Amino acid sequence: MNTKKVVIIGGVAGGATAAARLRRLSEQVEIVLFERGEHISFANCGLPYYIGGTIEERDKLLLQTPEKMSKKFNMDIRTRSEVVAINRERKTVTVKKLGSDEIYEENYDKLILSPGAKPFVPTIKGLDKAPSTFTLRNIPDTDKIKSYINMHNPKHATVIGGGFIGLEMAENLHELGVQVSLVERSRQVMEALDFEMAAILQDHIESKGVKLFLDDSVEEVIGQGEMLLLKSGKTLETDLILLSAGVQPESNLAETAGLALGNRKTIAVNEFLQTSDADIYAVGDAIEVKDFVSGQDCFVPLAWPANRQGRIVADSILGKKTSYRGTLGTAIAKVFDFTGATTGNNEKVLQRLGKPYLTAHIHPNSHAAYYPGAKPMALKILFSSQDGSVYGAQGVGEVGVDKRIDVLATAIKGGLSVYDLPELELAYAPPYSSAKDPVNMLGYVSSNMLEENLKTYQWHEVDRFVKKGKYFLDVREKAEVESGMIKGAYHIPVDDIRERQNELPKDKTIHIYCHAGLRGYLAFRTLSQLGFNVTNLDGGFKTYQMAKKQLEKLKPSDALELV
Repeated sequence: MNTKKVVIIGGVAGGATAAARLRRLSEQVEIVLFERGEHISFANCGLPYYIGGTIEERDKLLLQTPEKMSKKFNMDIRTRSEVVAINRERKTVTVKKLGSDEIYEENYDKLILSPGAKPFVPTIKGLDKAPSTFTLRNIPDTDKIKSYINMHNPKHATVIGGGFIGLEMAENLHELGVQVSLVERSRQVMEALDFEMAAILQDHIESKGVKLFLDDSVEEVIGQGEMLLLKSGKTLETDLILLSAGVQPESNLAETAGLALGNRKTIAVNEFLQTSDADIYAVGDAIEVKDFVSGQDCFVPLAWPANRQGRIVADSILGKKTSYRGTLGTAIAKVFDFTGATTGNNEKVLQRLGKPYLTAHIHPNSHAAYYPGAKPMALKILFSSQDGSVYGAQGVGEVGVDKRIDVLATAIKGGLSVYDLPELELAYAPPYSSAKDPVNMLGYVSSNMLEENLKTYQWHEVDRFVKKGKYFLDVREKAEVESGMIKGAYHIPVDDIRERQNELPKDKTIHIYCHAGLRGYLAFRTLSQLGFNVTNLDGGFKTYQMAKKQLEKLKPSDALELV
């Protein structure tokens, strides 16, 4: 081993993981870790829950102190030390000791960059004059927000951005008794989800009293932050502003050093996470990675990839060449009583890439319906229309979403197709699942579609079909129909289909729908074998109705009447 000294810039997930792995592999290598802040390893994903009081003790957020890590792993950890330059020709870094005038150089054999990502601060007129404006990235940010809330007792907070951090902060501020408004530039929260899945979360968020301003943005901060003017012309009175409009890579140091950059100024790396300088590696939220599904370059700032990359870099530096296979983007968030989760590519990504795909929605219970506590969930899978390869999956619900998305993420990483999902022998007992797990059911539905035992149409096609005068058949029970149906639909309960088939046209395509899709499938199988041309609404009226409800709030004039 020629490497004698490894210098690491930045701790937390990527840097600290690399440092610990280096020491576990070698007692001889010298390890120096520079961290600009005071904390080298903290639970940044837990910060909103400390602010909201779910995590009561601040020390619980500190996963490892510099003193303990230094002693346990025999490494030189220097906090409050900012690396201001990389001198590649001399293989040194220039370090400024914060709080003093001390500047010095430190040599390295190999260098690991783990600078992370910083909050994106949008350009908003008057924002710089609002002392009640905060971002959330680290422990000091958390302390500032917590202190402000304790001192000023804000009655109203505005969260700008509806991503993971924005939603978690909206919930935790709400838990403190603060009225919350959330402003999001796009048409939905949690962009990683497709619209109809996000619609379920939005409905739940609004039921908690949080006001959503979607497809809107803050144009101006008036006064010292006590009023916001939105692009729509609406105004919000507020006491606290939290910016959570995304993050951007901390790549200035790499750029100044002449290292190659990727899209969005990410640090470009190869499969071994080496930069354009073979002696410099980079990990975590600042780097460009390959999308595991599409192979496209992308920016995915998440905890799991950073941890995995830190371990891989340590292995490669010490002679065990290991490649990073790409990022799947598996992510999950608690949103009040619901969970939203995703893995792989969504429809927006697949459409942008021009990749042909099919999608299936189901609404199973979290476990056997007869066992107390079962809750409905919505699951969606996206797959190849050619060979059934799984491109992505999404889930929303109160219980059981996490393990289904984890199984589906494993299926994608393992190269399984939708034909393999029914073969998965998953743990079953009534308190935990059903004999046919929801993942199995996704496989059955998707396989039926590929084998042409089921033809479907999507929720976003319904209104267009209504305008064109397409024929709709509602196969739900009478009581369900009375609570709302697609305009102009003909009604025959699924159990009466055979006896009343003569009421249906054979010269038109019959667009069947039920509540969630299962009864529609049964009607589809019956009528298709009786000579009718039929198609079934994927995800049922439930998916369509919830998506339409949220869509109407954006553009009411474009929505058709639900009767």
